[in-house]
Amino acid sequence: MGESNVNLAALIGSRICHDLISPIGAINNGLELLGMGGNTQGPEMDLISDSVGNAGARIRFFRIAYGAASEQPVGRAEVVGVLQDLSTGSRLVTQWASQGSHPRSEVRLAFLALQCCETAMPFGGTVHLMCDAGKWMIMGTADKLKIDTALWSNLTSSENAQNVTPAQVQFALLPLYAAELGRAVSTDITAKNVTIRF
Repeated sequence: MGESNVNLAALIGSRICHDLISPIGAINNGLELLGMGGNTQGPEMDLISDSVGNAGARIRFFRIAYGAASEQPVGRAEVVGVLQDLSTGSRLVTQWASQGSHPRSEVRLAFLALQCCETAMPFGGTVHLMCDAGKWMIMGTADKLKIDTALWSNLTSSENAQNVTPAQVQFALLPLYAAELGRAVSTDITAKNVTIRF
């Protein structure tokens, strides 16, 4: 995928997230108003509320991971909030260990790496996201990993990723976006850990 195609894909991602967040927010506001009326008790309303919250969290995550990025900083509070909301009800726990703000373009790489780790951890686990002196390390830990070696080799290959499905697009985008920032992606896989560095 050429650089202009990658940028176009990011703009499309930004547009989709922008267009979806407004109706999700409106539904959430409507639920809050219904809740203030006091006549909305029960598992049905809880299910709707949880689903709207999850959809909003995913869109906020996707906006950073797949949207247009810049050197504009993203604060720690925003990142932690997105990851906490995304983890609600999930078997995957995320821990953002980095302090301060980071350029949106770097946070995008971290979020894509998180999604790569997630594919190897279908039974849950913990993903630590760390940055020290500009060097990032995203490490997934689980009792049981499921590694698709061909897919993971895409991260360190100089070739464009081939045969990825929509659910695996992060494996194609991470090395491309990393290269745009002059970074190389490396991986390390053990029995209980998957680590991505850039």
